[in-house]
Amino acid sequence: MKVYLLLTDTGTMFTRMIKLYTRKPYNHASIVFDEHFNEVYSFGRKRPRNPFIGGFVNEDLRQDLFKNARCAIYSFDATATQIEKMKAFIKKIETEKHLYRYNLLGLITFIINKPYHRKHAFFCSEFVAQVLDEGGISRFEKPISLVSPNDLQLLKNLQLEFEGQLADLLVRDSSKGVLPVIY
Repeated sequence: MKVYLLLTDTGTMFTRMIKLYTRKPYNHASIVFDEHFNEVYSFGRKRPRNPFIGGFVNEDLRQDLFKNARCAIYSFDATATQIEKMKAFIKKIETEKHLYRYNLLGLITFIINKPYHRKHAFFCSEFVAQVLDEGGISRFEKPISLVSPNDLQLLKNLQLEFEGQLADLLVRDSSKGVLPVIY
């Protein structure tokens, strides 16, 4: 079964600041469990216009935040057991999402290259790396709190499915609205 990693650059002021430091094309990571991109999970903005109110999110790629986003979509194969483990980890966070916060402090320690695990807090790539670890998909050579979107992009066994404007993937399906479809 295919699982997807979605790396994006939304072009917001917050992401431009991150990009000044990383000098990499993508600064946000999400994990996706379906080909129509309805099950898109990450840690990010709970309110699209406010980067400081964040936490666990099931992202809606049809929101304005992603309207002009550049992206890279990678896929990898996972067994049913691996997917079950990853989804169980996500479900646990989802049921307790009121306890979880965006790990802004972790971003600061990331910049100075100091691992820092904060209970009930993740930034986007830290969350995706933890999901992959929970599913037994990938073990990282560095602490998960130091994993960047670029590190995810460099994982073995990834297949690049698409790179470009996210809006270019949108197709209209009258019964379901607008949704991305991976070919």
